[in-house]
Amino acid sequence: MWRLKISTQSLHHWFSREMLLAVALVGMSQMVLAQSNIAQPLAKDPALEARVMDIAKDLRCLVCQNETIAGSHADLAIDLRNQIQDQLEAGKSKNEIMQYMVDRYGDFVLYKPPVKSSTLVLWLGPFLLLLLGMWTLWRFIKKQSKTKKVTVFSDQDLSQARAMLESKAYLKKDTE
Repeated sequence: MWRLKISTQSLHHWFSREMLLAVALVGMSQMVLAQSNIAQPLAKDPALEARVMDIAKDLRCLVCQNETIAGSHADLAIDLRNQIQDQLEAGKSKNEIMQYMVDRYGDFVLYKPPVKSSTLVLWLGPFLLLLLGMWTLWRFIKKQSKTKKVTVFSDQDLSQARAMLESKAYLKKDTE
């Protein structure tokens, strides 16, 4: 039989080197992720870019869905930011651009959709699911409490159990 002899010093050295490498890789990936949330500017004019980003922060990325198009790197988000820039250069207002986006993609494109009959599910859905879950849990607990049987042991059963524990007779039965 093969036996591998590893000294604790070499094992410690290996783990510390591997751990240092792992921590460095995680740290670098976190830096890359932190920088990736910042979209690259599209306009050469800083004032125009600020207006584009002001509008883009109110619109949802249709690819990422949990991110605004201001912070998304998806191709569609970049295209939408370009459309916003083109419309601003054409002299359109923020309201006109927002209405254009809603007409084209629906209320879902708005990062904060308005409360109306067509978006009621978006606003009430999470609360209804929470209430349904709480009701189901309540019914489950109620059902469990009704079906739970309580076993009452007699004094003789308890004294017999104590005697077995003290004598460790239960250990002897398992080994036979």
